[in-house]
Amino acid sequence: MSDYLFIRFFDQAGPVTIENLGGKCASLVHLTGAGLPVPPGFAVTTAAYTAFVELTGLADEIDELLTGIDAEDVAGVDEISARIRDAFLSREVPEAVAAEFSRAYAALQERFNEQQPVAVRSSATAEDLPDASFAGQQDTYLWLRGYDAVAEHIRRCWASLYTSRAIVYRLANSIPDEGLSMAVAVQKMVDAKTAGVAMTIDPSNGDRSTIVIDAAWGLGESVVSGTVTPDNLHVDKVLLTISEEHIGDKHIEMVPDAESQGVVEREVEAERRSIRSLTDAEVVAVATIAKRAEKHFGSPQDIEWAIDRTLPEGENLLLLQSRPETVWSHKSSDKTPTSSGFGIASITQSLMTQIGR
Repeated sequence: MSDYLFIRFFDQAGPVTIENLGGKCASLVHLTGAGLPVPPGFAVTTAAYTAFVELTGLADEIDELLTGIDAEDVAGVDEISARIRDAFLSREVPEAVAAEFSRAYAALQERFNEQQPVAVRSSATAEDLPDASFAGQQDTYLWLRGYDAVAEHIRRCWASLYTSRAIVYRLANSIPDEGLSMAVAVQKMVDAKTAGVAMTIDPSNGDRSTIVIDAAWGLGESVVSGTVTPDNLHVDKVLLTISEEHIGDKHIEMVPDAESQGVVEREVEAERRSIRSLTDAEVVAVATIAKRAEKHFGSPQDIEWAIDRTLPEGENLLLLQSRPETVWSHKSSDKTPTSSGFGIASITQSLMTQIGR
């Protein structure tokens, strides 16, 4: 695996940098290296993105289109975004990049007894950092099958660096486009019976002794996107007992569809809407894996997880992503650490130590 120039497998040894992998892929490589249950996959690194935009002349075209852009001009931003994204999809990927991706995709599939669908996830260099809550700014594509479909959606991920929302977000937060890049995660798809997110800090009040879990039936995108009201559980971080819970009206779930070879939204039957989507044992397992991620990165984490219906009990909880919590971590002064030792400076130093080592 070490002979790749544009590909980095999650279980490949070597230095890990956000500059090369983006926030999401850097996290997945670290979590894999820490022995956490991450679905196998690889990153198409930022070097591939750079080769694409430079060799096709797209970099200069983007610079020209973004010069003088006004974030308040919604129609103007939408028009420029559409032009940039169309340009990404119309350019040919350099042969060297395409050849490496083809080889890596085949190598990933050889790990399984049969061809597996994959998720393709954007991993920008400006996301998942302690000083920027960039989650959801770029695209994720689920349940893709075959080389051609996956290759097309990698370009769509690259293009999503210039959605209207992402452009405006960077302008509003003074994040420069210069040096901005995008890696892409290609990862075995999880057939989730239940999925969601967990935070190792209470987002409502900053309580570090509580883990807050949101869970719903099916794939976790319904939770992340807010299309369902999930079960909301507060778990004591030490005792791993539920201190508070609210059962959400989980009226829909996202599930794989063999006919369309994609993901469909279906209605959840009434009896399942009103029961908790996690067993007591699964609540403990999710809280435990969240604590392990927090310990590994040395700061409060916001994780995405899923329970795979195809795996045996005890081996079916998978960690899909872990990013630093970015709201309450900023409440402390960067000069005066909190009593738990997690001021901004210590959080930033901790994350950068993890990412750079």
